Amino acid sequence: MKPVGRAMAQFKMLRDGDRVMLGLSGGKDSMALLVILKHLQRHAPVKFDLAACTIDPEIPGFDPSPLKEWCAKMDVPYFYESEDIVALAEERMKGNSFCSFCARQKRGILYTTCRREGYNVLALAQHLDDLAESFIMSAFNAGQLRTMKAHYLNDDGDIRIIRPLVRVRENQTRDFAKTAELPVIPDNCPACYAKPQAREETKQLLLEQEKKNKHLYANLWTAMQPLIADDNHAGAADLATDE
Repeated sequence: MKPVGRAMAQFKMLRDGDRVMLGLSGGKDSMALLVILKHLQRHAPVKFDLAACTIDPEIPGFDPSPLKEWCAKMDVPYFYESEDIVALAEERMKGNSFCSFCARQKRGILYTTCRREGYNVLALAQHLDDLAESFIMSAFNAGQLRTMKAHYLNDDGDIRIIRPLVRVRENQTRDFAKTAELPVIPDNCPACYAKPQAREETKQLLLEQEKKNKHLYANLWTAMQPLIADDNHAGAADLATDE
């Protein structure tokens, strides 16, 4: 809760009256974030609505059906959408990053669901490890200084995207999910393991470096600050206001 609270305050993620939809994959990160957001909904001074949406990529072995019951027990409205993302990837994917293609497809479906159901904020569960990996991949492979943003407005200007876990390490979400006995869906995207994964290689590279430098992720967090805070609209989104 402490790093999430600090991120929420630093990047001014929530406002009174927000309607927040969480992208719920069933993995440890999004499951942990749903519990955290539900806690904040009960106890934070900011009042907001909360729902969850699962995108089923129609991959054999992935069964998101338990999520509906779990969300019902938590009194969280639940939406379920499906699309054969593997088939779309075979037809449209450029390059060799299935994970990137899948993420873009899911994001589009989440935007559509937010608009249809009247939610103005989309919460995503990427953590500090994800941001660091994106930063290194962008520098190494594209020659650009980029990473995921903590809080920004989409290009259409109608949905704000927030990442409350940007200060949280992956091992923290893993430990939390285990301690809280969350009903995590194991290997929630098995197709990824059969596809080329530059991200997994980068993850292992960073974890090896961390063994030599315990301050690695703290240093990366500091280095990425201007990129994480970028609102994607050169300031025009005015995210720091309540308007």
